This record gives sequence, C-alpha cells and structure tokens, in this order.
Amino acid sequence: MARITGIGGVFFKADDPQALAASYRDTLGLPIEDGGAVMFAWSDGLQPGGTGHTVWGPFKADTRYLDPPTIPFMVNFRVDDLDGMLERRRDAGAEIDDKIEDHPYGRFGWFMGPEGNRVKLCEPSTDAPYEAPEPEPAES
Repeated sequence: MARITGIGGVFFKADDPQALAASYRDTLGLPIEDGGAVMFAWSDGLQPGGTGHTVWGPFKADTRYLDPPTIPFMVNFRVDDLDGMLERRRDAGAEIDDKIEDHPYGRFGWFMGPEGNRVKLCEPSTDAPYEAPEPEPAES
C-alpha cells in the first residue's frame, strides 16, 4: 500500500523571503543557500541509497506556486508510490491535479487537502539527489 515516508519540504509565503531567510541565517544559523532556501540532508533507512532531504523554502507572498492564493503554505510529503498515493486520495474524494512532473531526482504530484490546502507529493528517485524548487527572485 502506498504510504508517506517523510516530509520532503515546507514551502510558505513571506512578504520579503530574502530578508526572512537572512534573519533566520543570522539569528538561528540556518544555512541559507542561493535563492533563500535550505535543504537539510538526513539518513533514511527506508529510502534506497540511504539519504533524504527536507527543504525549507520561503516564496514571495504573491507566488502562484502555492495556489490557491489564500493558502499561505504547502507541505511536500515523500511517498514510496506516487501513483498509488494519488489514487488513494482520488478514491477518498480529493481533487487531484492532473499535472505530474518527472525529474531525474523524482516524480511529483499534487492534490487539494480536505480543508483546501494544496499538498505536494514526491516519489524520490533512487538514482539522483533531490533538488529544491527555486524560490522566486525578489523584485527589485
């Protein structure tokens, strides 16, 4: 049976993502990467290859990546069977996004949760490391 194996990322809206990331870097020691995101690597006994990643990623407040616009965040769950998980959600009455993204580092799908939250699912590749989505550049 398809199941969640971890949290692949937490993405959220911020009025000034770069300033927020800098504040967390300066006061908490968060290792901010180019673009303002952080990718935490960890050991994963359930994942082939033994490693996993969790992304912390602030986006501009007007981003369309986290639609619907009224929702301030999106959780990305790692799953062992993307197609099976989407089918289980569909059978439970969830609205499933028809778009599936295939990348060398994994397959991605989305659905709307029971309270209208957009949820991202990632079935990581066993052959390539995960790459965080690029936060949108700050307006000049």
